[in-house]
Amino acid sequence: MEKWGQNLEMCCGRLVDMAVHAFILDTRNYRLLCERHFGGKFLEHIPEIEFKYDGSVERTARIIADNGFAVDWPLWERDYAKCGPCRPGENCH
Repeated sequence: MEKWGQNLEMCCGRLVDMAVHAFILDTRNYRLLCERHFGGKFLEHIPEIEFKYDGSVERTARIIADNGFAVDWPLWERDYAKCGPCRPGENCH
């Protein structure tokens, strides 16, 4: 995605985060996704950071949809008021 490096601090809620964990374990497909959408850069996921409640989940879902990716809105809307944040200034989720 051309959003890489824009310090958007994109993140997801707890339910989507569980799916991210499962997908990362599918290492071949996760690597291929990173190659295709992030220019081969490995997209970090940082699970040990506390969740915050600032609307970042909704903002992230909208960025994903605006870039042509399918968003399962009911799944994301469940956690709109929650977020598993990236470290400030980094592109993680």
